[in-house]
Amino acid sequence: MLRLPPFRYLSPRSLEEAVSMLADHGPEAMLVAGGTDVYPKMRRRQFEPKVLVGLARVGSLREVRGTPTEGVSIGAGVTLTQLTRQAEIVTGYSGVVEGAEVISTPQLRNMGTIGGNLLVDTRCTYYDQTYQWRKSIDFCMKKEGSTCWVAPGSPRCLAVTSTDLAPVMMSLGARLRFVGPEGERVLDAADLYREDGIHYHTRQPGEILAEILLPSAEGWSSTYRKLRRREAFDFPLLGVAVGLRTGAGGEIEDVRIAIGGVGSAPQLIEEATEILCGKQPSEELIEKVASMAFRSSKALDNTDLIPIYRKKMAPVFVRRALRGLLGLSP
Repeated sequence: MLRLPPFRYLSPRSLEEAVSMLADHGPEAMLVAGGTDVYPKMRRRQFEPKVLVGLARVGSLREVRGTPTEGVSIGAGVTLTQLTRQAEIVTGYSGVVEGAEVISTPQLRNMGTIGGNLLVDTRCTYYDQTYQWRKSIDFCMKKEGSTCWVAPGSPRCLAVTSTDLAPVMMSLGARLRFVGPEGERVLDAADLYREDGIHYHTRQPGEILAEILLPSAEGWSSTYRKLRRREAFDFPLLGVAVGLRTGAGGEIEDVRIAIGGVGSAPQLIEEATEILCGKQPSEELIEKVASMAFRSSKALDNTDLIPIYRKKMAPVFVRRALRGLLGLSP
């Protein structure tokens, strides 16, 4: 049986108190919200904090404010289940609902939070194992070793991004507000992530993700498509999110396409915006963008299913997402 190691649990009631606790305990402390990723990894000794700062009692992190017309603020502690039921989100941000609905199981969605999913650890076949299994291969670069077993000659860790909601937020142009010992800062969702399996985000030490700021949904539609082996549970092996705005004449005024689950960071296909904007939708344009998705997807042997299959599914999912939003036949 895998057991949790000894740790202290602190339960702040405000963001300011949580920031202070993190600063007091430094590298020995780790944040926990729903705990659906933190506790299993503590059991496998992938995470070994001496102190956990729990965010469950910080009321401001569970607030949702605003309207789809003016924009919506979502506290980072809002659960995934609440995301799928919150009227302000359901009526204006269908991509967020679709992304949250396919994360894990109902029981874990009741516990897991939007902030936790946006900052969830990267995954890898050689990393997501028990301590004894990892020890048998002399560990890996991401934890206690020096070799990336995905590509032994690689100078960096190739663990893969496993967040469903990051591509969604990038496709919507969302911004993220962090609170830390140096004050507050707001950054675009796309700027949170790095193409590095170990240092996979730009959150600074001691910072806490406080809220997600969604822009106005006026004129926008969005969707999320996910590839996984088991439809009822698994992490994404590929995730495609699309946010799209059309004009009165049916022309595409703006579009953002983001892909996750294939590299160490989710990525925007920026060329797609240049190709589609100002044009009437057509099968030819959709096919051109789908080809870009194939070239942009650098799937590796670091998770389930063979890499070439995951890579080939990227254009398929982009086609389906675009056709669905544009009202074309699937």
